Amino acid sequence: MSEQKNQQNQKSRKSALIGAAFLMATSAIGPGFLTQTATFTEKLAASFGFVILLSILLDIGAQLNIWRIVAVSEKKAQDIANQVLPGAGYFLSLLIVMGGLAFNIGNVGGAGLGLQLLTDTGKNGLTPEAGAVISGALAIGIFLFKEAGKIMDRFAQLMGFIMIALTLYVAWQASPPVGEAVARTFVPEQLDAVAIVTLVGGTVGGYITFAGAHRLLDAGIKGQSSLPEVSRSSVRAILIASVMRVLLFLAVLGVVAHTLFRKQTAAAIDVLPLISVLAIVLIIGAVVAGSRAQIIETGLLIFGVVVLHNAIGYALGFLAAKLFGLPYDAQKTLAIEVGMQNSGLGAALAKAHFAMMPLVAVPSAIFSVWHNISGSLLASYWATKAEKQAQAAQKENTAAK
Repeated sequence: MSEQKNQQNQKSRKSALIGAAFLMATSAIGPGFLTQTATFTEKLAASFGFVILLSILLDIGAQLNIWRIVAVSEKKAQDIANQVLPGAGYFLSLLIVMGGLAFNIGNVGGAGLGLQLLTDTGKNGLTPEAGAVISGALAIGIFLFKEAGKIMDRFAQLMGFIMIALTLYVAWQASPPVGEAVARTFVPEQLDAVAIVTLVGGTVGGYITFAGAHRLLDAGIKGQSSLPEVSRSSVRAILIASVMRVLLFLAVLGVVAHTLFRKQTAAAIDVLPLISVLAIVLIIGAVVAGSRAQIIETGLLIFGVVVLHNAIGYALGFLAAKLFGLPYDAQKTLAIEVGMQNSGLGAALAKAHFAMMPLVAVPSAIFSVWHNISGSLLASYWATKAEKQAQAAQKENTAAK
């Protein structure tokens, strides 16, 4: 019985640590966060990547210290400030309340607009004002009732993952110049000190960083013994917020590049496919070369299994899309997505975690070569089929006229 209770406590503790990280990260991501990213990306273009990198390092240092101090002292930030300087805690609380009110006007207003859209079904939906009142009341209720903390942990995690997924999709659709962004992240063309200070303040300033630290106190995660867990949760929170920052940066950079640098982007499009092919060839060469001895030993057996696995993946993806009534283009896309996976990553993970069993990496190494061949053949088949269908349809239209 005690062992079961201990497992439940461990599970609850882990949930609180992850929840605190997501609470801090999602607290940082609001209208100000979006505005900062869009404004500075337009101003600095790809060089904004360096500002993000530098701000991440500063954020980690600042938040790590704050969370560790709160955990060791087992007191909330305002109480620590009062001990250091009598009355400072009240002043700190006042500043945080004022900043929080200003910061959350946009958050609550955005939630009100969101509720209006969700309830607008062609009839009378909620007004933005009513939606904002409901959102504000829910937020206050969550923080007033201690038992709501566990629900908030789960909700923050779920919303955080959804937010990252949606932003990733937007960034993908924007087609940003990723190579330029990576290069300028380490070798910027221009710097802006104001941008760095603004990003750090927007990520770990005010109530944002205290929200996560205080959530850990409420969950009973405190004291010197909990420092390793607190440190990991703190860094995790910054990285979650930073992932969102990077994705937003890439999304906005894609829009800026295609709008302001249309000619340069058009010129690069002709060259990028060749660069992509060369990169794929180099990656495949590295993976296969690292497992060449094992590939020679195992021979045709694993190759046959890999081909079968690849074919089943294509078939399952295509049939699943067809079963759910998706369009033909979506059926082909899902077939490619399921049938082709990151074999280079698979080989790297196999070598890292199964170093004593070199054969584990062989299927991924063979698959690195095969899925590029099979995928190209399948894509060529579909392209040829589509071209023939288009020609047949054109002939029918001509004959009908």
